[in-house]
Amino acid sequence: MIHLKKDETKAMVAVHGWSGILLGLLLYAVVLTGAAAVFAHEIGAWSGGHLATRSSFEQPIDATMRRLTAQTPPQYREAVNLFEIGDHGLGVFFHRHEVDAQGVPTENGIYYQLDNSGRTLATVTGSVDDVFGPRNDDALSSFLVDTHVRLHVPNPWGLLLTGILGLAMLVAAISGLLIHRHLFKDIFTLRRRASPALVNRDKHSVAGTWSLPFAFVLAFTGSFFSFYGTIGVPVVAMAAFGGDVEALTKAVFGNPGTPDPRPAAMGNLDRVAADAIHRTGEVPAFIAIEKFGRADAEITSYHNPREGDLEPVALLYKGATAEFVRAKPQVGAQPSAGGTLVGIMGPLHFGNFAGMLSKAIWFGLGFAMCYVTYTGMRLWVVRRRNDARSLAWLERTVTVVGFGLPFGLVASAAAFLVTSPLGSAVYWTTTAFLIASGAAILAGIFVPGNDRLALVLKAATGGTMLLLPLLRLFSAGGPDWAEAVSAGQPVIAALDLAFMSGGAWLFRDCWRTWPRAARGSGPILGAVEA
Repeated sequence: MIHLKKDETKAMVAVHGWSGILLGLLLYAVVLTGAAAVFAHEIGAWSGGHLATRSSFEQPIDATMRRLTAQTPPQYREAVNLFEIGDHGLGVFFHRHEVDAQGVPTENGIYYQLDNSGRTLATVTGSVDDVFGPRNDDALSSFLVDTHVRLHVPNPWGLLLTGILGLAMLVAAISGLLIHRHLFKDIFTLRRRASPALVNRDKHSVAGTWSLPFAFVLAFTGSFFSFYGTIGVPVVAMAAFGGDVEALTKAVFGNPGTPDPRPAAMGNLDRVAADAIHRTGEVPAFIAIEKFGRADAEITSYHNPREGDLEPVALLYKGATAEFVRAKPQVGAQPSAGGTLVGIMGPLHFGNFAGMLSKAIWFGLGFAMCYVTYTGMRLWVVRRRNDARSLAWLERTVTVVGFGLPFGLVASAAAFLVTSPLGSAVYWTTTAFLIASGAAILAGIFVPGNDRLALVLKAATGGTMLLLPLLRLFSAGGPDWAEAVSAGQPVIAALDLAFMSGGAWLFRDCWRTWPRAARGSGPILGAVEA
């Protein structure tokens, strides 16, 4: 039990309410898109009709790398990054390290995009900001991730905004914990036969209490990622390295040793990849080659956490001989508690440390946090509805965002499926979201009655969700369920079923609430339902 004085409890209630209502709508958007982004890889496979199941790093890549090296200008052979793209294709970025006009370290080079068979699909030349934008085949998953990470606000302001939202979630979680006088009792208190106001409050309290640990983890790790590059790195670089961010990066993430700039052929990358997979049991998520073509070249293979572990794995190899050197800490040259803490931040935030099981749990907890955020704003507004009629616009705004955002997300998915075969998915995925959002705002202005507004937006979302499997199959030309399952991609059928079930559930809910919504008509804007 938590005991606070009456005045302290009143203050905590005020902090909890205002911290939620001031940034709640943006926080809801970040958490909802984050819940979807947990399955960004699976959504990419579903929307793109990916059937390849064998990683590019499990196939020969050394000959491909030597071919690309020969056709790459020497000035871009300072370093190379390798990672998977699309349908287990391979992205290869030959680059050199530079400093841009603002004095910020960057990379400039040539980015090769290859398919799963090693054929070059596209070649892009430019800085890291130019070459790593969304592609036509991953426009949907990129849109979800970018919305979650920075709400499509230009850097660094987008990251700062989501970092502030993470802190707001932390404040709301702590204040919510303190105002629960009977915390353990509230976990199981759900009075179904009470008045609607009490039932809604109980649902909010139960969902919020059960998801409190997740809220702490999500808020802390999200704020860390947002502030790490925008504030943390520049401040530390200014304090300890005279503002030299590149020197800081080398000191923290580099590998100490004696430089040896003599030219030397690179060792066999197939040997490196096979050894890394054998040692970790996981295919590499990313391979970085520094000092490419030199006797002191270094290859680092980055992997997701081993089964039953939280910390990602990094293995260091000699570039010239492909010999294994050691397991590399995430931060510094030697293992440390700080390095371990930094290493587990990613898995804890994205929930990818135990495969589909942890992703499903993180998605469920994220959905619960969305419910807590939305119902918290609704309870705050409804409680003050009679005292401040001028807040009616806020009630409708909460409804527009709460139900309009899911509608915008499924509309963007539908647009991707329609326009991906035409090669214009990057443009139309975002445009469809803006159009759907505009339609939701217009509905908020012209649809009479808040209940009816919610009904319209839920019906639009449900109808679009029911269309998605058909669009994937017939418009995008994706594989049917039998083909997907036989190819080892059951996630395609699973997501089809999820969308159909979600759409059917929303239509069922609309059918049940239609009589009440039909009676609740009122003024067009600023309506306050009785």
